[in-house]
Amino acid sequence: MLFPHDLPDADVRQLPGWLLPGDADALLHALHHQVPWEVHRIRMFGNRVDSPRLSCWIGDPQARYRYSGTEFAPLPWSPPLQAVRDRLQEEGIGRFNSVLLNRYRAGDDYMGWHSDDEPELGPAPLIASLSLGAARRFLLRRRDDHARKAEFLLGHGDLLLMGGSTQRFYQHALPKMARVQGERINLTFRWIQPR
Repeated sequence: MLFPHDLPDADVRQLPGWLLPGDADALLHALHHQVPWEVHRIRMFGNRVDSPRLSCWIGDPQARYRYSGTEFAPLPWSPPLQAVRDRLQEEGIGRFNSVLLNRYRAGDDYMGWHSDDEPELGPAPLIASLSLGAARRFLLRRRDDHARKAEFLLGHGDLLLMGGSTQRFYQHALPKMARVQGERINLTFRWIQPR
C-alpha cells in the first residue's frame, strides 16, 4: 500500500513492506556479509571526520559521486543489489545507476541533517530509500523553517521515495535511538548525471 505524505513543496511516498519479510531477511543477510563496508571520511565544520556509520558506494562505472568534500568511485553491482534495482525500474518507480549503502550498527550510529542536493543529482532527484533490519525514526524538516517537521518510522522492507523538489526545500536525518540494539542497513538508489 502506498502512503503519500502531505508536505508542501515535496513529493514523499512511503511503501510499507515493499519487500516481503523473507526477501528482506535474505537481502539483509547478503549485504551484511558481502558488502566491503568502510568508514567514509567526511567534511564537517571544516574538519575531516569519520562518519558515524559504515558505508559503501555501488553503481555503474560512470556514477562517480561527490559529497562532504570527497569523491567516491562506485564498486560494481552485486547480484542482490542488481535485482533490487531491476525491480524498482520494472515497477516504474524510476531509473537508477547507483546506490549508497549505509549500515547503522546500533542506535548510536546516525545520519545528521542534510539534503541530497549535489549538482550531479540534478535539480529534482528521485531518491528511493529501502530500509532493512531494525526500525528507525526518519525525520524531514523545512530548510527555511526547522520547526516544520515530519517523522516516519521505517521498518524492515519499507521503501520511502523522495522526489520532485523535496531536496530543495527539505533536509532529512536519521537520529540516534539509544534503545535500538539491532542493526539497520539502508539503501538509497539514485541517478547520477554523467559529467
